[in-house]
Amino acid sequence: MLAKLLGDRGEQTAARHLKKLGYKILARQYRNAHGEIDLICRHNGVIVFVEVKTRRSTKQGRPEDAVDQRKQRKLTRTALAFLKQENALDNAARFDVVSILWPEDSKEPDIKLYQNAFEPVGNWQMYS
Repeated sequence: MLAKLLGDRGEQTAARHLKKLGYKILARQYRNAHGEIDLICRHNGVIVFVEVKTRRSTKQGRPEDAVDQRKQRKLTRTALAFLKQENALDNAARFDVVSILWPEDSKEPDIKLYQNAFEPVGNWQMYS
């Protein structure tokens, strides 16, 4: 399966999983000048920016390992722009990561949710 198709399938699976856990999906594949956020949700009154990583195997590391410092910085900038755009800078916000391991021969993926997976990164303040 092509990487884009696997990624899209992973994001759809993550959205269903999060809905079952009480998350409300506000946006999918949100884009602005700073980057993209896979899912933007609301959970227990908190705005949640969700990065979804899907892989077929762990040969190149676990899916969540791909959310490195560089990716975290980009997500932080994108999230801050979203909060400013929505006049929501005073809302509580966090970053979650959904890791999906979906081997080729498996119908069901292994899904792991990491709530509050990292703090905002870079010279950008989430709350100002």
